[in-house]
Amino acid sequence: MLKAVLFDMDGVIVDTEPLHRKAYHQMFKDASINVDSELYESFTGQSTINICKRLVDHFQLTDTPEHLMHLKRKHYKYLFENDEELALIDGVFDLIKDYHSNDITLVVASSASMNGINQIFERFNLNPYFKGKFSGADLKKSKPHPEIFIKAAEFTGYNRSECMVIEDSTNGIKAAHAAGIFCTAFKSEHSTGQDYSLANIVISDFKDITFTKKSSFFKY
Repeated sequence: MLKAVLFDMDGVIVDTEPLHRKAYHQMFKDASINVDSELYESFTGQSTINICKRLVDHFQLTDTPEHLMHLKRKHYKYLFENDEELALIDGVFDLIKDYHSNDITLVVASSASMNGINQIFERFNLNPYFKGKFSGADLKKSKPHPEIFIKAAEFTGYNRSECMVIEDSTNGIKAAHAAGIFCTAFKSEHSTGQDYSLANIVISDFKDITFTKKSSFFKY
């Protein structure tokens, strides 16, 4: 029986991808590196510091990962405060309210920094609906490692078999699979080039996983 839902944030709750993409590419320009689309798409679902470590290794940069992270976050902060593209994903707020009203425990488990998570939650008034927040930036391992989902599931107090992850990225889906948690892959226009083969189900509309429909999709 479904008791808890573990939400990814970027690409599932809120469409921050355009802002992150702009911030990353401004940072790439600052660092004088050319990141092709294949390499960029492989970053989806990973924390900023781990992405910056990969960039330093890949391009043999003299800049530190921490410096690159600072540049990216500076650009993102400006965009967050000034870009009009930022919005919740269509239908996700209705899904969150639906689960919450039916006593499903909600936790966010995102690779974003805790500061970034809190910014989004405050801007869109999501705090009343969620009982916990987990940031991959605070953990030793980043997605596709399952650590974040294992910890988030433990926090709920329920067995992993009673939890569901909603993810949009290859790395996030791999992490949920490795954790042994039912995974719903959300396929949207914001998540291009991702592999959904390890997901239990794939959806493109949150109406397909409402509380009343859980018996038709949640089979674990």
